[in-house]
Amino acid sequence: MNLSNQKIELFRYKLQNGKIDYFDSTGKSPANTCGWTSLKPTSGWLVGFEECVSVSPTFADFSSLIPETTKPTSPEDKESLKDGNVLVKVDYSSLNYKDAMILKDGGRIVRKFPFVPGIDFSGVVVESADDKFKKDDNVILTGFRVGESYFGGFSQYAKVDSNFLVKMPKDLDNKKSMMLGTAGFTALLCSFAVKAKEELLLGTKVKDVLVTGATGGVGSVAIMVLSKMGYDVHAVTGKKDKTDYLKDLGAKNIIDRKEFEGESKLLEKGIWDGVVDTVGGPALTKIFAQTKPGGIVAACGNAGGNKINTTVMPFIIRGVKLWGIDSSGSSLKRREFVWGQAAKLIDFTKVQGFTKELSFNELLETYPKLIKGEFSGRAILNTNK
Repeated sequence: MNLSNQKIELFRYKLQNGKIDYFDSTGKSPANTCGWTSLKPTSGWLVGFEECVSVSPTFADFSSLIPETTKPTSPEDKESLKDGNVLVKVDYSSLNYKDAMILKDGGRIVRKFPFVPGIDFSGVVVESADDKFKKDDNVILTGFRVGESYFGGFSQYAKVDSNFLVKMPKDLDNKKSMMLGTAGFTALLCSFAVKAKEELLLGTKVKDVLVTGATGGVGSVAIMVLSKMGYDVHAVTGKKDKTDYLKDLGAKNIIDRKEFEGESKLLEKGIWDGVVDTVGGPALTKIFAQTKPGGIVAACGNAGGNKINTTVMPFIIRGVKLWGIDSSGSSLKRREFVWGQAAKLIDFTKVQGFTKELSFNELLETYPKLIKGEFSGRAILNTNK
């Protein structure tokens, strides 16, 4: 499908007799609309891709909410029911780099339209077919390709697989959890990976930790967490005006990212006990060469590129460990542990200081800035704003 034929819109929809009455953000009902399979039982807002196709003039298919005895039996209609067994009223979602790329043009990730992005959300259970969750439970979702293969959190309701959900820890709430969101969850996973050097691997104590992409969502939270763990954090950024911001988060030293450009020796002076790399690309070559014996490099991003040019020397001479962080595929047990630790390691007053709360319209205005590197910190979607 040609993505140039897609539009990103803010849609208003209302259930009427098993169909969805559909309006754009101006309140108009377009002549050409989409076959939305919605996740909401009454009405609300969502952000999504529109494939303009002719349908009966202002209505689109809403078959997932028609009683079972009257549902059409075509394969396409059954396919629309795959998304889950728990209906959640979404309170907050967050805007991540992957979301921004998907909103731009599908990001080579989304290939089937119509579609609702949003790779994470928090909210309240409306109904559940799984005994693990009951009505009014507060829940968190990150990963599992929600917002990529399944309708995501940029909607006021979402219907998902119960295995994707984590119950909200008692010392968090729906807003705080999305102030962290996928970025914060990833930062916590990276931080625990670095900590594994002195605990799981019984190595020497961690002291100096490098964080690349320091002003981004993952980098910002990682600085805070690693500092709370007692480490000296060295923040890498190309934004000279963010020095005070990074030091307020807990960074001891600010390093210009240009220092990681250019050629690197096979091995350089060992500087870093641990690294949280959110960028990827050529800079990793120099980072590997500067990592101390037994050091851990937690890699979680590729904004700087997918390819690295390195040798085996850091790994077989110094025992450097490259620890890939797959936050989307983390086990339920790990998710519960990490979210359970979040409130102990996060200063939410500081997080609030670098978090912008967005409406649906503001979300569409903000994502291009994130792609261009013109947005720092965190952005969360308040679905009720």
